[in-house]
Amino acid sequence: MLIDRAVVEVRSGKGGNGAISFLQERCMPKGGPDGGNGGKGGSVYLVAKRNVNTLLAFRHSKVIEAKDGEKGDKKLRYGRAADDVFVEVPVGTVVTLESDGSFIADLKHEDDMVRVAKGGRGGRGNAAFKSSRNRIPRVAENGLPGERKRIILELKLVADAGIIGLPSVGKSTLLNIVTRANVETADYPFTTVVPNLGVVTLKDGNQFVLADMPGLIEGAHEGRGLGITFLRHIERCRVLLHVVSMDGERDPYEDYVAINEELKLYGNDLEKRPQIVVCSKMDSDNAEELKAEFEKKAKVKTIGISALTDQGVELLMKKTYELIQKTPEFKLFKEEEEGGMRVYDAHKDKKEEIFVVSKPSDHLWVIDGDRLMRTYAIINLSTDEGVAKFLAYLDKIGLEDELRKRGAETGDTVRIADFEFEYSE
Repeated sequence: MLIDRAVVEVRSGKGGNGAISFLQERCMPKGGPDGGNGGKGGSVYLVAKRNVNTLLAFRHSKVIEAKDGEKGDKKLRYGRAADDVFVEVPVGTVVTLESDGSFIADLKHEDDMVRVAKGGRGGRGNAAFKSSRNRIPRVAENGLPGERKRIILELKLVADAGIIGLPSVGKSTLLNIVTRANVETADYPFTTVVPNLGVVTLKDGNQFVLADMPGLIEGAHEGRGLGITFLRHIERCRVLLHVVSMDGERDPYEDYVAINEELKLYGNDLEKRPQIVVCSKMDSDNAEELKAEFEKKAKVKTIGISALTDQGVELLMKKTYELIQKTPEFKLFKEEEEGGMRVYDAHKDKKEEIFVVSKPSDHLWVIDGDRLMRTYAIINLSTDEGVAKFLAYLDKIGLEDELRKRGAETGDTVRIADFEFEYSE
């Protein structure tokens, strides 16, 4: 079963908390801080592998999760870092963020790898805060939380050329002849229900990958037939072999126009891909007359082929290879043109506010913001020094001035996550 789209949630591990500890040994009466740092949380990576050819594994496994790092310990012992999680996906998998469709990566080569969720950094133990001014620090950091996001995995077959056309025009038969792919063929529509790949080897030894796409019909871009499911697989093809039948059962020109219109309506500039128009079933009666009439209407040159007599097949494969060599690879996303694969950063290219103030009710102020929350998450508030450090940070970022501007009064409650304090001027 070909599963070519899946939505999964990825969760990286939280970093381990730093330890608050003091050395107590008989030979060292003065002792000192010896709390170790926490370990790094595990990250989640996707790795492209050719031995994986479907996203079936993600049909039921909806969550990919890495473990948390271990907390630090006394005697400067670091917490153990959690192992990273590496998940294999098919070559040709495109990764996007579900929330806004942002591009994350296009894993189109063997062993391409992308980190989709970064593990949290381990918190520092109190030994890291020792200084000449603070010889006995009673403060440590918590580990940074891991990331949690929902991503979309879409398999877009990696093929140099794709065979397109209405059902029953001979696409699968052509693939079988030139690649020995043994694709099922029959005299009824939609025999092919999944894309099929094969490798074409020319007489001079050159090779290219050819894909047979399930038959498109009018309205495919809106979900009719099988087209909406498999149009995405055409996106990687440098060259399209547009097959129209000369058996006289349908008007080849109308079929040709209908398929090109579907490519245009689907988007991603599919209609701009170089096409070789192939007239199939040239062994039929009046095929030559139909071919000449079609070329005149469509204003294109075609290559006629016959599966029965092998007419034109070798020439077609040679022309296809030559056109592939002249055609550059198409980029699926603008982000690829700007520098290739990258890890999605929700804060890139925009100024990030440190905190956001809201007033849900009288005498209650709620403070939020990603940067503030990241700092809040790492400060250990279980000690007086930790609380003092956090309040000093709030003063540094100008929270008190902002509250005063907004009309905060002495006695009002200020809430940051589950931490509350009373405002006073």
